[in-house]
Amino acid sequence: MENVIEDLLKRKEKAKYGGGKEKIQKLHEFGSNTARERIEKLVDANTFLELGMLAHSDQIGLEEKSAGDGVITGLAKVDGRPIVLQAADKTVFAGTEGMVYFRKAQSIHNFAVKRGFPLLNLMEGGGLRMPDGMGSDGISQMLFPNELLLHNRQVPMITAILGDSFGGPTWTAATSDFVTQLKGTTMAVAGPRMLEVATGEKISNEELGGWKIHANYTGQVDRFTDNEEASIEEMKQFLSYMPLNATKEPPFKETKDDPYRRLEEVVNIVPTRRQRAYDMKKVIKLIIDDGEYFEIKSLYGTALITVMARINGRVIGIVANQPMKFAGAAGAKECEKATDFICMCDSYNIPLVFLHDIPGFRVSSEAEKLKMPTKIMMWNQALAQSTVPKISVVIRKSIGAAYGNMCGPTMGADFVVAWPTAEINFTGPEVGINVVYGRDLQQSENLKEERQELLKSWNFDSSPYKAAGKHLIDDIIDPRETRKFLSQTLEYACLKNGSKSERRLANWPTGF
Repeated sequence: MENVIEDLLKRKEKAKYGGGKEKIQKLHEFGSNTARERIEKLVDANTFLELGMLAHSDQIGLEEKSAGDGVITGLAKVDGRPIVLQAADKTVFAGTEGMVYFRKAQSIHNFAVKRGFPLLNLMEGGGLRMPDGMGSDGISQMLFPNELLLHNRQVPMITAILGDSFGGPTWTAATSDFVTQLKGTTMAVAGPRMLEVATGEKISNEELGGWKIHANYTGQVDRFTDNEEASIEEMKQFLSYMPLNATKEPPFKETKDDPYRRLEEVVNIVPTRRQRAYDMKKVIKLIIDDGEYFEIKSLYGTALITVMARINGRVIGIVANQPMKFAGAAGAKECEKATDFICMCDSYNIPLVFLHDIPGFRVSSEAEKLKMPTKIMMWNQALAQSTVPKISVVIRKSIGAAYGNMCGPTMGADFVVAWPTAEINFTGPEVGINVVYGRDLQQSENLKEERQELLKSWNFDSSPYKAAGKHLIDDIIDPRETRKFLSQTLEYACLKNGSKSERRLANWPTGF
């Protein structure tokens, strides 16, 4: 028995070094951590239970060179909560995917869903391993993994792109609820070399799928970091706002921040003049517990803010307009961002809070080429299908169809209220007056005076008091009481079923 055990321990010790000590040294020289080092930074000490450690490639002759077949999988705890994880091992065939790699990844994914644990992915790699995927028999068994395609947001999927990623790691990221990318890495369908051979296009890794591409153009990545430790910390932060699975509520966090705290400073942040910009993030920080929030896609669709936060210990998702960017007007990217965020929050039982300050949509011929009507309606469809508690506050303005997209009346909100500064109308005053009274004003002998009178009338019609008077909105609140109002209404809205939704959006696409 001692000899048998000694043989087992030698095999496992060898497996720990993946592709060998020389390859590990090269990774360190490049400034990268190994897969095992990344796992150690992610999970609580002494909690990692590895599965499939002695697996290897099923290709004849590669058994001794393919420890783990390029991926490390197992169970662990993060901040005391159970998780399932996989980490690509670049020391084994550059982290490419063979049949056994696929089998391990599928097995760990299925366990995560079966037992209701979040799945965390530490990813890099060159995609499908050529020898394993070649031929009709190879590719026939190594297409897109069904477990990704039918995941349906049953458990949170959280991914870090920590090295150049093509094929499989990219598919994993594109179907995840949260993705963080290390700057200097690439995430794309195929690498520059394959592109050049297949199409003749010559392009650098950075131009193909570097962080700026995903920040400014694709929106496929939520956050970007300068080092691996920061990426891993972001995974942990996002996880802290997530339930273990879709049948549970997100974890409460005790706070000493008074839920009824008055927001005295807010009166000096939000100008009453509509043309003046201000930073909505300052308003958010005042409203939420301890001023702490986690922003999603901060560099994409910048006229809209989407953040995870807490009020009175309860996790919430906030959708807010940002007057500092395009005066808060939403374009195609903002529509995609809102749709994606609503789907995620509704699928994981996270109540939604909407903070309006939007003059409408950024309409133009270019916007039409980007399918703005479809983008606007997808946002609305997601909103209409969502069943988590929703609370809507009109801060300063909410104009036209955008009033609906920000969860105005008839859009399923539990409560819609406004600050006394709110302007609510079909269009803004200047545009409205020019369209409705333009011809009359052109013929006027007292243009300036008549315009001012029309503006006064328009401002009266846009006042929230008209809607409140007909009970089309629930109330007009003192801006300083916004945190108290949200604390109270969240408590009542979540009393019957907690914040659990009917999960109508769970199988919506993970990208738009």
